[in-house]
Amino acid sequence: MRHKSKTKTLDRKKAPREALLRGLATSMIIYEKIKTTKAKAKAVKPLVERLITTAKVNDLHTRRQLLKVLYHKKAVAKALEVLGPRYKERKGGYTRITAVGQRAGDGAEMVQIEFV
Repeated sequence: MRHKSKTKTLDRKKAPREALLRGLATSMIIYEKIKTTKAKAKAVKPLVERLITTAKVNDLHTRRQLLKVLYHKKAVAKALEVLGPRYKERKGGYTRITAVGQRAGDGAEMVQIEFV
């Protein structure tokens, strides 16, 4: 039973799931939009929102916090220098999820997650 268990497992163990979400978050910050399945987009959205909120303050501590999660230094630099200042006045809701159809192979619902 999954009573009160809020994490989406995405049919993976903990370490592969965290690696997947970190990779998606890194790609999201570098390219500003990615196309993925609906379940993965819903799972990565809170992580990306939290990272952007953290990136609003540009200091060494914030840089190290982002380096713990993001895989590339380029993503950390972009979050601190571009995305943080862009959303400085915004309280939250930095991303939007838009449906783009179904995947040809297995019919999975595909979405595009992007910054507002």
